[in-house]
Amino acid sequence: MSLHVFLYGARVSTTLTPVRAPVPAHRPSRRRTRVLALAEARWALASTVAFLLGLALDLSGVPWWAYGPLYAVAYATGGWEPALEGLRALRERTLDVDLLMIVAALGAAAIGQVLDGALLIVIFATSGALEALATARTADSVRGLLDLAPTMATRVTRDGEETVLTVELAVGDVLLVRPGERIGADGVVLDGASEADQATITGEPLPVAKGPGDEVFAGTLNGTGALRVRVGRDPADSVVARIVTLVEEASRTKAPTQLFIEKVEQRYAVGIVVATLAVFGVPLLFGADLTDALLRAMTFMIVASPCAVVLATMPPLLSAIANAGRHGVLVKSAVAMERLGEVDAVALDKTGTLTEGAPEVTAVRPLPGADLDEDELLALAAAAEHSSEHPLARAIVGAARGRGLRIGAATDFVSMPGRGVTAVVGGRVIGVGRLGGLAVGAGDGGATIVLVTRDGVRLGTLALADRLRPGAAATTAALAALTGAAPVLLTGDNARAAARVAEATGLVDVRADLLPEGKVDAVRELQDAGRKVLFVGDGVNDAPALAAAHSGIAMGRAGSDLALETADAVVVRDELATVPAVVRLSRTARRLVVQNLVVAGTFITGLVLWDLLGHLPLPLGVAGHEGSTVLVGLNGLRLLRESAWRSGRIRGTRG
Repeated sequence: MSLHVFLYGARVSTTLTPVRAPVPAHRPSRRRTRVLALAEARWALASTVAFLLGLALDLSGVPWWAYGPLYAVAYATGGWEPALEGLRALRERTLDVDLLMIVAALGAAAIGQVLDGALLIVIFATSGALEALATARTADSVRGLLDLAPTMATRVTRDGEETVLTVELAVGDVLLVRPGERIGADGVVLDGASEADQATITGEPLPVAKGPGDEVFAGTLNGTGALRVRVGRDPADSVVARIVTLVEEASRTKAPTQLFIEKVEQRYAVGIVVATLAVFGVPLLFGADLTDALLRAMTFMIVASPCAVVLATMPPLLSAIANAGRHGVLVKSAVAMERLGEVDAVALDKTGTLTEGAPEVTAVRPLPGADLDEDELLALAAAAEHSSEHPLARAIVGAARGRGLRIGAATDFVSMPGRGVTAVVGGRVIGVGRLGGLAVGAGDGGATIVLVTRDGVRLGTLALADRLRPGAAATTAALAALTGAAPVLLTGDNARAAARVAEATGLVDVRADLLPEGKVDAVRELQDAGRKVLFVGDGVNDAPALAAAHSGIAMGRAGSDLALETADAVVVRDELATVPAVVRLSRTARRLVVQNLVVAGTFITGLVLWDLLGHLPLPLGVAGHEGSTVLVGLNGLRLLRESAWRSGRIRGTRG
């Protein structure tokens, strides 16, 4: 059976087109896929019913004219579609197994074996219908994500509110999301408090609290509170839309194993035809019965066909891609999914990968004689920094809010790039940064130190450091267990900051102060030593290393164009624990491919030997051939199950 049989619609040309936005137009295509699968199932059912009625009459001893037409109906309803597909393939100068099956069935009827030929048609049509329904389910599981995204949203304007199509939303628009509504676009909460059920995007089993500054995703369900959300992405680039688009694009790629199979498939098909003629002609030369020779040859042609081999590769890989997509990991192609399972070494960036790329206050130290405590020092610094957009300023303000401190009003705010800020708080000039002769520098094991002053008098210092991602240590341990070697830390940051992160995550091989080309050199050094390297970075300044590595995974909800173009996969929701999970999923897919090839090869070899060395009844040969094909297809679809992803998670992590 040719490859298009599996790709979203068995024996029908229903390859899905890329989806760029969650709009109503996607639904007819999805419905068409399902309708075509159901139609094939109905034809198979009609063929089966006609065959069973004809068989019952045949066994009851009634005249041929009473049951013959029922067999003819079984041939027609079960065989017209495979015959059409086979003829189309023949016009393209390719041999399709559909045509071989129809020829075998008609050949059986021509020599009086009408019952055997009808049974062949029924089993063949039924197996095709089962494959169509299974693959339609795969398409539904991917396209079903788009049904989550609402088609309408409430946009807040100067004149009030208006209801618009979500496809008309633009970055910067403000949405009102009422309790119980689905969020219309990816964005950031401006005000309001609620919780969002985002299990379909992030895999989190419980609703997540949402407040000002929190990110929300299109299609997730708002809880009991109202939210005002600023649109952060064009609807065509929402997480849901990108998941579907990349999975569908991946369905049109072919893994190296599949390409190899297709390369030899046509030669194999020609070999089957030649061997079939030999199986038919040679016995006749030695006086064999014509009917027996023809039946043996037709049986050989059926059981030697490579249907199961063709279906061995793509179902596991595509199912793994769809499953990873549901959990926020976008794998770009079947090639990428196969390559992820081959890695035996991992190199990690620090900032934005092992760390969140956002600093946090790690220490507040009033100076002796300053006559204020930690909270008072932090509140003053936060008041001065409140108007600044600098990452350090946001960290200081966030730390004050985290302690529940009241942030006073500030006036006369002045920002001095590279030095710090000043502002008037409570009638006093508060300075934060490179003031009073103390430069901001590295200390406290790689933390950044800033000085707080009041009217030029030093009050104390704040230490800020990039915070480690939750589960970073568990992730590095899981990657080490998967590959048999601890990951390598590659960073452009200073050695002390790198050492602090390495100590917290259990890494030993640390290479700091690297420019982008230095990371590339490190990756190539590992690969020159015979390793297949997975590089995990933030997808922007790490792009050269992502491109140089055997496989690359980019972190970041932003999903920048550079990340999508360079990396093999993108972790949309910034959860580092998904990296070992997707590697493990890829390895499971590769194991299923091997299993499928072994099963397919065993069935083909066994049935062929039975036919050549013994007497394999035609119906049994058809049942064995089609049974192995369905078995291989369903085995690959196992990776659609939630348990396939959960088995690869790090114990104790979400998603």
